[in-house]
Amino acid sequence: MNIQIVNQAKEAVPRKFVQTWGELLTKELIRRKEVAKEFKNIELTLVFLDPRPAKKINQEFRGKDYATDVLSFESMTPESLGELVLCPAVLKKQAKEHELTYKVELGYMLLHGVLHLLGYDHETSEEDAKEMFGLQDEIFEVLLKKIKA
Repeated sequence: MNIQIVNQAKEAVPRKFVQTWGELLTKELIRRKEVAKEFKNIELTLVFLDPRPAKKINQEFRGKDYATDVLSFESMTPESLGELVLCPAVLKKQAKEHELTYKVELGYMLLHGVLHLLGYDHETSEEDAKEMFGLQDEIFEVLLKKIKA
């Protein structure tokens, strides 16, 4: 997966971490046969926004009046997986609540967003939520071990 980063937030983006996490995630998804080997060549755009514009997009597309951690937008072209819109300020707050580092929370939400772009959805039913979060947690544990190795 080729990750393109667009940072429109005041916070710096840990680009090296994002690239490494993306490479590990790609390998794990291929290993699990969630995606084909050609997935290595697909593009994913990450857009980082401050709370105000993130809130505006969440309101416009989901009818939710708050800045959220990650929003996923499917691509219209086969060479792109889509776009994830992330809000570092929300991620930093959540990281503290979850007793994680900002990078680890960012990695978790990147994984979450990619699973949405692959067709998983936790909001459709309890069964779908169980499937998505189960897979997400399994992959997260694998990636955490590799990133800390």
